[in-house]
Amino acid sequence: MVRRDGAVRVADLVEQLGVSDMTIRRDLDVLARTGSLSKVHGGAISASVTTGDEPPFETKAGLESRAKSAVAEAASALVKPGSVVAISGGTTSYAVAARLRDVAGLTVVTNSLPVAQLLRPTGAETGPEGPTLLLTGGTPTKSASLVGPLADQAIRSLQVDLLIIGAHGVSERAGATTPNLAEAQTNRALIDCATQVAVVADHTKWGVVGLSRFIALSEIDYFVSDDGLDPEACSVLRESVGQLLLGTTQP
Repeated sequence: MVRRDGAVRVADLVEQLGVSDMTIRRDLDVLARTGSLSKVHGGAISASVTTGDEPPFETKAGLESRAKSAVAEAASALVKPGSVVAISGGTTSYAVAARLRDVAGLTVVTNSLPVAQLLRPTGAETGPEGPTLLLTGGTPTKSASLVGPLADQAIRSLQVDLLIIGAHGVSERAGATTPNLAEAQTNRALIDCATQVAVVADHTKWGVVGLSRFIALSEIDYFVSDDGLDPEACSVLRESVGQLLLGTTQP
């Protein structure tokens, strides 16, 4: 249950498993000692969960590069020429953006400083068919995303065809989450302005729960991951989201 949901409460375990409170707490103690989970007040979380930790963009950029590439290939196929696409902060979203530079007539709205730097027109590369870039204002986070009231206000004035949005973690119970409260608020503004939402997250994000949820699984039109995603997670996602897409990792 911890692997599936990312976190559990003692009270819920007592009810679902039909055993005593003390039995649950003893079992959690044993699992915590083996490193299978971490105990918190009133329950337990996955050993891989860090609800308040947000690594810098540069640190995350070097993690799971093959899986992120597979996710980006699958997600970029959703982008149609001439459409308006919003791209959130995050290294997986950045990997998608890197594959959109040649999409004809594309308009990109982003609150990501690295994505803006990647897609900004430069000299001879600027052309009538290149992406039109709209960068929101806001305050930068450790992950180089612009968040806060200025970003939210700018985003709410727009309407986009598709949102490509990353996540710190994803679970059945919590949905897609981030450890940054302001980023969660700005993510919700992006979601509200989008006709369709594609969450991009490699297989290591499943079971990780951040501090703040910004979208439930049932609100996701496309969940894009890689073929390393756990079969049980795949089953949950196929029942919960609009469509599950899995990119193929290359040897």
